[in-house]
Amino acid sequence: MVSESTATSINQHLHQLVLNSADVEEFLGELARVSARSLSEPGDEVLCGITLLRQRKAATVASSSAAAQAMDEIQYGFSDGPCVTASREQETVYIADLDDETRWPQCAAMVREHGMRSILAVPFLLDGETRAALNLYSHRPDRFDERAQELASIFVRQTTMALGLAVRFAHFSETADNLKATLETRTAIDVAVGIIMAQNRCSQAEAFELLKTASSTRNVKLHAVASAIVDGLGQGPTRTHFED
Repeated sequence: MVSESTATSINQHLHQLVLNSADVEEFLGELARVSARSLSEPGDEVLCGITLLRQRKAATVASSSAAAQAMDEIQYGFSDGPCVTASREQETVYIADLDDETRWPQCAAMVREHGMRSILAVPFLLDGETRAALNLYSHRPDRFDERAQELASIFVRQTTMALGLAVRFAHFSETADNLKATLETRTAIDVAVGIIMAQNRCSQAEAFELLKTASSTRNVKLHAVASAIVDGLGQGPTRTHFED
């Protein structure tokens, strides 16, 4: 069992990690390295990767080493495995010895070829549809005993909220970027319609139809045609022609 003083020390370290990290990538990378170091022993290195499962696609967002990331990516190639199952099903998966594993025979065989014998994958319990897991790998069978599993659970439990906020912030950032791109595209189209109305002395509806016709005839996206018209105006007075 992990002593109360050890658990407190780990919690304090993890809280400092959250506060001192410059961005999400740095935070997750250091979390993976701290987890690996805390469980490793001289001559017995533990590897750690963090899987993020979004929109049914899995990716390693941080790892303690390139070797750890490679172990995760083997499983992504099969769209299944301990880390994918832990993320997707929100349950801890412990493989004491890959030589005895029957659930993922091909995946287990490939990971075993890299010298791994035991795996522990602990899920982060996040809100929403995003799933994640902390994945630990060892060259020794039966490596992750009760104490190791408790330590891994502490790492996950104490950083779940921070990871959840990071994922939510990333989602909002992506949404904001998409909204910005949409608004920029819409603005270009509106300006182009105005130019066509002025040059061809037509209504807004007629100008928009002319723009759509040009897009269809040239097999070019509507906003690309609109941007070309707006850019052309900046080079001096031009007349918009829609004939080929």
